[in-house]
Amino acid sequence: MAKTTRKKAAPAPQLCQPDVIFGALKDLEAERHIPVTYMVERIKQALVNAYKKDREDHHLPVSERVLVELTETRMSMAQQWLVVDEVENPNAEITLDAARNLDPNVQVGTLISIPVKVEAFGRIAAQTAKQVIIQGIREHERGTMYESYSSKSQELLIGTVFNIDPVTRDMRIQISNSEEKSVALLKAEEQIPGEVYKEGELIRVYVVEVHKANRGPMVAVSRTHPNLVRRLFELEVPEIADGLVELRNIAREPGSRSKIAVRAMQEGIDPVGACVGPRGGRVAAIVSELHGEKIDIVTWSEDPCQYVAAALAPADVLSVELIPGQKACRVVVPDDQLSLAIGKEGQNARLAARLTSYKIDIKSQSKANEEQAIVDAAAADIMTIINRDDEETEEVTEVVEETAETAEAVTGTAEETTEA
Repeated sequence: MAKTTRKKAAPAPQLCQPDVIFGALKDLEAERHIPVTYMVERIKQALVNAYKKDREDHHLPVSERVLVELTETRMSMAQQWLVVDEVENPNAEITLDAARNLDPNVQVGTLISIPVKVEAFGRIAAQTAKQVIIQGIREHERGTMYESYSSKSQELLIGTVFNIDPVTRDMRIQISNSEEKSVALLKAEEQIPGEVYKEGELIRVYVVEVHKANRGPMVAVSRTHPNLVRRLFELEVPEIADGLVELRNIAREPGSRSKIAVRAMQEGIDPVGACVGPRGGRVAAIVSELHGEKIDIVTWSEDPCQYVAAALAPADVLSVELIPGQKACRVVVPDDQLSLAIGKEGQNARLAARLTSYKIDIKSQSKANEEQAIVDAAAADIMTIINRDDEETEEVTEVVEETAETAEAVTGTAEETTEA
């Protein structure tokens, strides 16, 4: 007959001594930068939860007030009960007779502390304490990571593509910050059209926002945001980083074309030249980062007419006329510059309008001349009519005057006949 063997039950976890606990907490603070005071509070809470769990398993009442003392030399726990004549809340009150079994001098209305044997906790209680401590470590690390990445909001970060959803094309990007790592989500609509990345490739992204999630901070990033262009220019152009050149406005159609307006904050600086860089090196680096997206750099001006004319570059502009009462203007360009001013599918005019915030009506010089000729002809016709009306008015006036003279003559003759 086979001999059956019984597995020995694993011994219940033993709680560490206070000096051992504090030694471990100090090591944890050195390695993960989690304050000892923070972990002490978590351990106290863990012990309270463990005790309550232990008492529930044994169907015994637990006081609402459970106090824990934890120092480098001492660890103790006690329940506090309010002494009363008649118990109304069994989780907070104890009768006078029961209390005097523990302390003969206790009186009604006072609190009595009943020590708890921490070392007598069961396995489930010890596991509960362990889970609370682990959860405390994770929460602190997540909080630290959130604070770290939230400070990076509206900035550029470099990450590694580690997952691409084959259906939605959303990318998950691993971003490292010192010794910490987090996941950033680059949605398909935030990716530049035509760009293709593979898992393991590095990618530069603009941080739109950071919000808390169950598994750590979730970083929402973008490659299409206009401020991506702004941050790239701040990296490549020292004059912008130093405040000598200001990047005023940006209008962008990701993957195709962008327009930026800049102005010098100090005399003697060419803002456009500073952004273009020696031999076009600075803007070329940005264009390369954006995988060939064209960038027009124009000079910002307080004069709306000059600003609109500059925004329509590379087209030449003959004149800009503001429309009274509206944030709009009429622009006249040479005949051979009309298509350039409007751009392919209206892109140049559209970006210029977004850059300046003005509605722009573009006409060729010949079309403008034709319209002006029509206006001049209409004005001449109006003057003719006005002059004709003046002549007719004079004729009518003469007839009226002659009629009045005739009437006077007739009246005078009638009077003479009456007198006779």
